[in-house]
Amino acid sequence: MTRWNTSHIPDQTGRSAVVTGANSGIGYVTARELARRGARVLLACRNETRGAAALERLRSEVPTAEAEVRPLDLADLSSVRDFAAALDDFDGDRLDLLVNNAGVMALPYRTTADGFEMQFGTNHLGHFALTGLLLPRLLATPGARVVTVSSMMHAIANVALEDLNSVRKYGRWTAYGRSKSANLLFVHELTRRLAAAGSHVIAAASHPGYAATNLQATGPRMEGRRSAERVMELGNRLIAQSPEAGALGTLCAATAPHMKPDSFIGPRNGLRGAPASSFRAPWTKNDSISERLWTASEQLTDVRYDFPPPATS
Repeated sequence: MTRWNTSHIPDQTGRSAVVTGANSGIGYVTARELARRGARVLLACRNETRGAAALERLRSEVPTAEAEVRPLDLADLSSVRDFAAALDDFDGDRLDLLVNNAGVMALPYRTTADGFEMQFGTNHLGHFALTGLLLPRLLATPGARVVTVSSMMHAIANVALEDLNSVRKYGRWTAYGRSKSANLLFVHELTRRLAAAGSHVIAAASHPGYAATNLQATGPRMEGRRSAERVMELGNRLIAQSPEAGALGTLCAATAPHMKPDSFIGPRNGLRGAPASSFRAPWTKNDSISERLWTASEQLTDVRYDFPPPATS
């Protein structure tokens, strides 16, 4: 994958894609570039006003785009269920690509509508539920993929299976790292279960390195920590790569031919550069941890994945 860039994206005509958090940052760039290559793209956005603005911008940048926007709040499982239930008129019973991109980062302690710690609930449980509810469409679509966006910050913390919602002790960055490890464990376990079912759906993960997005300053802004907010904004200007560069790992994982299941794709040097296979902490490929997290996630979301039985010879 030497110097992979958007010119390497294969023709996506006839394919459909759902991109969560597509109103800004790497989610927007991902949706735009898929549409540019001919995919029919659904921008799944929590804020309908911002989603509508993003759609208008996308259509101005890609006049031929087949794109639409629909509301999806990953911090509310009823919203996730409503979104999945209303997808029939998007592309029938098929779905070629699901990009689990939306997320929150390093927030002060908050809970979702269902009472989960916000980072774990949004970054992991919301996408776990969404993928499970859309699984029948993915299984029915030859060549389908699920790409989940994690972070290099996963390496600061493994999931705490005995305290998934950080009730005993909360640290904003530790909770973020745990949620991003959960993303990778989800991809690992989904890969194992797809293989056991004999499915050819590919589950992969990506990360943007250090990309300039809205995520960095949100936490400090929520707490009124103006100095910390300014530091994050300065880092975005001086150090971070652009959202266009940050989205390359996701686009590569989503479209590059012969992508291996359970891959983790990000900037070559970790923070910046062309997409390549990325470092991941060893616990994110631990079968026991991934299976236990999966079981807990099913219980917390009340979403069970309906895998077909493996074919018999």
